[in-house]
Amino acid sequence: MDAHAFALAHRPEWDRLRELSKRRTLSGPEADEFIRLYQRTATHLATIRTKSPDPTLVLGVSQVLSSARARITVSNMMTRHTVARFFRVTLPLSFYRVRWWTVGVMVAFLLISITTGIYTATNPQVLAQLGSEQQLQHYADEAFAAYYSEYPSADFAGQVWSNNARIALQSIAGGITGVVPAIVLYQNAAAIGSSAAIMYEHGGLDVFFKLILPHGMLELTAIFIAAGAGLSLFWALVSPGPRSRMQALAEEGRITVIVACGLVLVLAVAGIIEGFVTPSSLHWITKILIGAVALALYWVYTLWGGRWALMKGYIADLEEDEAGYVLSVTA
Repeated sequence: MDAHAFALAHRPEWDRLRELSKRRTLSGPEADEFIRLYQRTATHLATIRTKSPDPTLVLGVSQVLSSARARITVSNMMTRHTVARFFRVTLPLSFYRVRWWTVGVMVAFLLISITTGIYTATNPQVLAQLGSEQQLQHYADEAFAAYYSEYPSADFAGQVWSNNARIALQSIAGGITGVVPAIVLYQNAAAIGSSAAIMYEHGGLDVFFKLILPHGMLELTAIFIAAGAGLSLFWALVSPGPRSRMQALAEEGRITVIVACGLVLVLAVAGIIEGFVTPSSLHWITKILIGAVALALYWVYTLWGGRWALMKGYIADLEEDEAGYVLSVTA
């Protein structure tokens, strides 16, 4: 291939692409032309590199493509519209997608917690394995309540947030195994059941619920969401439906990342409640009411917002040009 002749034949297209790259705004037809020229120029560069790798020509065409790519990047920068769309559409729809997984995990968690609590409280030998009588009495009378007021509220809220974020991350990151979320779920459910058994045995079950419920309703829901999202990723691998397994994993994986981003905010709210409301001097009914309102707001946001976005035809996944084009799959 004659590199000079090739350049003369296609230079008008490269010059036009360079011109469009410098414009602040593009009309609809100009945007279509810009994308078409960008794709053609990328093909031209690949042809030159393969058949006639002239260094000067390769550098010139690469610079044109670089400018065009920068123009595309600027067009895709985060704007107020994209942020608003994330919170109005993408996030509630992502939470909505895993709502039944969340409910399923919640039911399993409560069954494990209640079963563990009853079994431990009704079997003295099992209770004795948790500590001596003096240790258990100290836990029920002092340690359990002191945990929520041992540190300054701001520091405690930060510690709670980081600890819960770690638990949520374990469930999401290990979700594809199907085992990690189950282990995290069981460990935390058994721990809460055991704590309830100790408090019950020493007459402090009311204190247990008064301190757990204000923040625990939202905090545990966030853990349920994380475990549910992780298990949905595992299920996409087991049963991808009409999609290929790679397509199913890619789609569910992107949605799971969106869920993880949303959980950062949910856990932050739960941490604030645990750090500032739970140890406060407010009446315990007021504390529980605050926690219940926070939980209700989450479910209203998820169910109403997610259903609205779904009815409007939105999707929780990224747009095709952002997520990558895929081949159609027939059932």
